Amino acid sequence: MSNNTTAVTLEDIQNFEGKYPKQLWYLFLVEMWERFCFYGMRGVLVFFMVDELFLKEDMASLQYGAIQAFVYAFTFIGGIFADKVLGFKKSLLFGGIIMILGNLLIAFSPQELFYYGITLSIIGTGFFKPNISSMVGELYHEQDSRRDAGYGLFYAGINVGGLLGGALCIYLGKYYSWSLCFLAAAIVMVLGVVTFLMTKKYLGPIGDSPLINLKPAKRIKRELAVYLGSILSIPFIFIMVRNTDYTDYFMYTIGIIAILYFSYEAFNLKVASLQKKFVAAFMFIFFYFLFNAIFEQSGGSLSLFAKDNLNDSLLFFHIDPNVINNSSNSLFVIIFSPLIGLLWLWLAKKKIEPNTVIKFGIGFIFLAASFYVFYYTKFFAGADGITSLNVFTLGYLVMTFGELCLGPIGMSIITKLSPKRLFGMMMGLWFLASAFGQFAAGKLGAEISRSNTGTTLSSKLQSYTEGYYQLAIYSLIAGVILIACTPLIKKLMQEVK
Repeated sequence: MSNNTTAVTLEDIQNFEGKYPKQLWYLFLVEMWERFCFYGMRGVLVFFMVDELFLKEDMASLQYGAIQAFVYAFTFIGGIFADKVLGFKKSLLFGGIIMILGNLLIAFSPQELFYYGITLSIIGTGFFKPNISSMVGELYHEQDSRRDAGYGLFYAGINVGGLLGGALCIYLGKYYSWSLCFLAAAIVMVLGVVTFLMTKKYLGPIGDSPLINLKPAKRIKRELAVYLGSILSIPFIFIMVRNTDYTDYFMYTIGIIAILYFSYEAFNLKVASLQKKFVAAFMFIFFYFLFNAIFEQSGGSLSLFAKDNLNDSLLFFHIDPNVINNSSNSLFVIIFSPLIGLLWLWLAKKKIEPNTVIKFGIGFIFLAASFYVFYYTKFFAGADGITSLNVFTLGYLVMTFGELCLGPIGMSIITKLSPKRLFGMMMGLWFLASAFGQFAAGKLGAEISRSNTGTTLSSKLQSYTEGYYQLAIYSLIAGVILIACTPLIKKLMQEVK
């Protein structure tokens, strides 16, 4: 194995012919299985907590926000440990194994061991998730224009996993057994880890330990300290996930630390041009947080809305509304991602492609339109408070266009604006923005649930759709502000497109 590792150099990988390096396909597969597991779990959380753990809807939304926030906050911490100690490969392997154990625990006893398994999943995802994205960036030279296309393909891989996991896990849980649902998540994660072990030799030096020049004994000591620290954090995460008040304190603390750490690194850059680009990257990260706070209702309040307020007829066939809620977004991404990519290329040829800031702004405007469509479902409801799955699915189609203006290019622009040695940290901040987005989404979802003072499905329909109307307005305001700030942000970005 070691001969192979030295045989493949970074030059070999980066000087690839054609559109994509072959290593991208291996990382695509590993990430696909991991996302199957992740989206499968995400899609069942709120449903499972209301139906099986008998939580009230607002509490389930808060718990959902807390769990998702921890998952993404841990990617920030995992990213730093990968950068400084483990390297991407070891970090990924450790994370994958912990995720498998977490899912097996819940599969063994869904009601009793749910929070223990979730705690392990949080730690595992933290070590697994940021590293694949960072390795994708390293397959390309700094100036390689094919990087965006690479992230586009990688994004499609995420969504193939999301589509399969989102549909299968909720289906198994609702109609067969919850044990089977969580077991399926564990099995696909095993596939992901095995795929990685079989293909990691082709990555050459990418993802090796940053401490490779240290004496082995010293290096092993530091690596063991990271593993041990993770295991010791289990009881703390368990307590904070069970009690969402603690999550609030944790999130505010980690938010302040992250901003201070970012400021410290920005100050250390010394060179004004690098500092400006760094600040521009931070602005993208901030707007990504706002986007997620609204977009991430899909795992929370929209899941509860689909559970009770939608019929099961889509076009000419019958399908479970929760399956649509969990997987239609991924399906639309797979269909439209290449088409949007081609649209940008066509506009670029005509010299009228919008810049990254405008694309972000357009993303918010589509997001606003999608929540307006969710609001509009109220006009298709019967007296029983049950409304049209067709209109609901149209909302997801519109939402997907918003995501495609922002998601795939976001990761890419962060790697373009950041110095190479800070890739891991900036990817971590990108996921931390997601964590705060999920956290805010849980709180917004809980407010929407609380606004329902009645006991009928009609009163639920009324309060949930009013909530979506508010979210549409917030999203529209953010989009308009962002587009208005374009000249300023472009100045900060300098030559980066």
